[in-house]
Amino acid sequence: MTAKPRVPDHLQAWITARKRHSLSHAQVQMARELGMNPKKLGKLDNDDQEPWKLPLPAFIESLYRKRFGKDRPDLVHSIEERARLLEQKRAGRRERKQLRRRAASP
Repeated sequence: MTAKPRVPDHLQAWITARKRHSLSHAQVQMARELGMNPKKLGKLDNDDQEPWKLPLPAFIESLYRKRFGKDRPDLVHSIEERARLLEQKRAGRRERKQLRRRAASP
């Protein structure tokens, strides 16, 4: 049985924000591509107190549409999937580095 890959801290903040603000995987990816800070989303998600503000999911979608000219990203990855892909990439780098070291040593 394989252990769950450890999620890096910078991605863990997005998992917490997704749960706290009820965002979908696509909305989290849109916010990441827009360069938003997951710790500051609470400031934007107070449409109950400030009625002129859009709800956070709608606000993210409107900014994404305005900047990129499309409604959604072409390919949506969850944060957990992104962490798994990062770990695979790192493992591949480590393996190639070890192979180079073995080939270089006589």
